[in-house]
Amino acid sequence: MTQQLLFVYNADSGLANGLLDTFHKILSPRTYPCSLCGITYGTVGMRTDWKQYLQALPVKTQFLHRDEFLKAFPQLRYHPLPAVFSQTSPQDWELFLSKTELDQLTLPSLMQRVTERLQLPAA
Repeated sequence: MTQQLLFVYNADSGLANGLLDTFHKILSPRTYPCSLCGITYGTVGMRTDWKQYLQALPVKTQFLHRDEFLKAFPQLRYHPLPAVFSQTSPQDWELFLSKTELDQLTLPSLMQRVTERLQLPAA
């Protein structure tokens, strides 16, 4: 049973990085390296549908930027980002959604994929 989902952005933390990422998404969205950021965030914040979906999930969610993730989970560093991991025990994490999968999803299909992988009833 999944205890928690860990969403990892392919972007570093911090105000300056956030501003640069925002401009990159606006000016050249096709070359923006974080598909997870691109589909879950608009120019001013998290998309409302995504926020509501996360609040209704029966598992905990955690979000980390690339630099935070690499520091906290060095054993998972070989996974291309963005990615989503599931916690199956206090020390065990496994890949839940890969970069390849995330790069092909829209927000509705991301929510559907998470629901299916968690084996939740469809809304």
